[in-house]
Amino acid sequence: MSDMIVLENLTKRFGDLTAVDAVSMAVRRGEVLGFLGPNGAGKSTTMKMVCGYLTPTSGTARVQGHDVVTEPMAVKAAIGYLPEGAPTYGDMRVSAFLRFIAQIRGFNGAEIGRRVDRVREMATLDEVFDRPVETLSKGFKRRVGLAQAILHDPEVLIMDEPTDGLDPNQKHQVRSLIKDMAHNKAIVISTHILEEVEAICTRAVVIAHGKLLADGTPEQLLCRDARHNAVVVKLAADQAADIVAGLTALDQVAGVDALGDPVGGTAAFRARPKAGASIVLPVGDLLRSKNVTPEEMYVERGHMDEVFRKITQGDAQGGADA
Repeated sequence: MSDMIVLENLTKRFGDLTAVDAVSMAVRRGEVLGFLGPNGAGKSTTMKMVCGYLTPTSGTARVQGHDVVTEPMAVKAAIGYLPEGAPTYGDMRVSAFLRFIAQIRGFNGAEIGRRVDRVREMATLDEVFDRPVETLSKGFKRRVGLAQAILHDPEVLIMDEPTDGLDPNQKHQVRSLIKDMAHNKAIVISTHILEEVEAICTRAVVIAHGKLLADGTPEQLLCRDARHNAVVVKLAADQAADIVAGLTALDQVAGVDALGDPVGGTAAFRARPKAGASIVLPVGDLLRSKNVTPEEMYVERGHMDEVFRKITQGDAQGGADA
């Protein structure tokens, strides 16, 4: 996979405020990158610099090899951009607006109709195609914005909150569309919806106070939650001490926590893995070796919101992870 977006020490200052502080990263073809951060973290500023709408104070940003400062028109031609609250002309019908965008993008003749029909189907706009944009719901306006972003079939797609305002069915449609497009594009999604990262992103970065703090797959980030891949076991209280001792001795187990006092003769505890590794097999092997059948056993999954909180509030290890 080739690098489609490359940022090197990208920095933006507004007076004494450093909004983006020496951010370096690359996005490859085939990746769907989730760009995460609290409000004011520098996400939108970074995306605007990549799209050529803000000039960096220092550092560089390249899109398909084009520098955003020295080759801004080439960058804008290569990118499909869906900003937050994507601007549209409210008095125009959806069909006319998309034809207008096609003309701006340099298409003419029958190709305009082909392009518009293609995104009309992709964004599922049939029922509102001949309605004025200003009469649409927030969700449909968002889908019109998505349609204009992909009309020229860009190889780089940058979207700010692409499912904002969509109902669950519409979210599913848009997420499926993003997955379908991802194989031959580099896609960046800025979002505060953490479930979206797990649903569609192949990689996620976290930014706070303008600095890149974490970079990895969703699974790698989830491993920062001590509960990720932990195994909860409930069994007879008189068997607990022996099993807890055995679990504590396993190389893959970081520790064992009691989950309250025994109730009704049943004890419950959590075995935490080292570095988020899967420990369900060694736990099961231990129980079988002791001839113990648990009343209940299940694997816990980490919570992205907890990981996000730890990273952005400084509770996790500093610096970006490769």
